[in-house]
Amino acid sequence: MPEAPPCRVILLGMMGSGKTTVGTALASLTGWPYHDNDALLAAATGRTARDLAQESTEALRDAEAAALGLAVRQDEPAIVAAAAGIVLDPALRETLASAGTVVWLHAPPQVLARRAARGHHRPWLADDAGAWIARTAAEREPLYRAVADLEVDTDAAPAETAARRILEAVRSRRCSAWLGTPLASPGGA
Repeated sequence: MPEAPPCRVILLGMMGSGKTTVGTALASLTGWPYHDNDALLAAATGRTARDLAQESTEALRDAEAAALGLAVRQDEPAIVAAAAGIVLDPALRETLASAGTVVWLHAPPQVLARRAARGHHRPWLADDAGAWIARTAAEREPLYRAVADLEVDTDAAPAETAARRILEAVRSRRCSAWLGTPLASPGGA
């Protein structure tokens, strides 16, 4: 009998894809803890993504790898929002593949740019954020698709709908923390 996957949902996607919004909605549905990349990165390094990006791209990527390492050591079940650029490293893509159910959240580039502009902590956004997001999303799309167990268009589905779809996918995978046990019903009961 194959081993059940870890009972962890890893949310991936570009900035503005809805990782925090969907992750929070999923945590509300399941009662599982939600671990945001920014908090994991700060816990792993004592610094913010913006500070690290100003130092160097390499410093930020190293910190994102440390944050992912911390994320996959969280007790199960858990919901984790991973850094958007984590898919650039082949070794980290392997880590993702064995860490739980990987969900790629995506939306059209103009939607991502509009949403991302609301965040003041975005290290990559500058004068031409829309063009950067469009170019980067197109470059990373095959990598996200390659590691994803599930894809969710967050422009087409409100956060609550996306969270329910993810919950059904986790149920069907029968993750290790819930072998033979139904997942928490909506509302965490």
